[in-house]
Amino acid sequence: MYLRTVNDSKMAGRPKIFDEKEVVEKAVNVFWTKGYETASADELLEAMGIGKGSFYLAFKGGKKELYEKSLRQYANRFDKQLLHDLSVSEDPIQLIRDFFMALADDPKSKQMKGCYIGNALVQLSDGDADTKLIAAGLLASVEGIFTDVIRKAQAEKRLKNKAKPEVLGKYLINLWNGVNVTRRSNPGYEHLREVLEMSLQVLS
Repeated sequence: MYLRTVNDSKMAGRPKIFDEKEVVEKAVNVFWTKGYETASADELLEAMGIGKGSFYLAFKGGKKELYEKSLRQYANRFDKQLLHDLSVSEDPIQLIRDFFMALADDPKSKQMKGCYIGNALVQLSDGDADTKLIAAGLLASVEGIFTDVIRKAQAEKRLKNKAKPEVLGKYLINLWNGVNVTRRSNPGYEHLREVLEMSLQVLS
């Protein structure tokens, strides 16, 4: 969606037009690095490249609305990429294994950032319960993707584990959350690969 900016400098001239998705993506980088509470309006405006008037014209709910949109936009992009990768994979179960194992190979700078959606559940206060519900729902979407892949693999006899797909899906999303917390608190954890290999034996 393209939006017009107001003339923040009060100078004559045509209003600028900006891509909302593009500026929200820039806000993601600020929120991910600084956290929702500590990300200042000035930092967000500078990163997004728009003025205060344009900001409140586009995001009438202020920083909270921007953050919630950033969560949804990030999750939508993440889900689409994951679904695409699974759709073209000859072995979706192996792709999920590789997806998790890649967490051990990320540089420390990336490990320290954690999961953008998961961070919201940890960082937000009880006063932001509605935003936390949005984040929880977005993680549930990833859980659903895992569950569907597992159900299909079991039906096609490509997965020996006969546990309920829903339980295995919940196991994987909990593994995802736990590993990302570990990576944030102890980036470069030397046993992470071994822990992941052991945990992913459920996908055999």
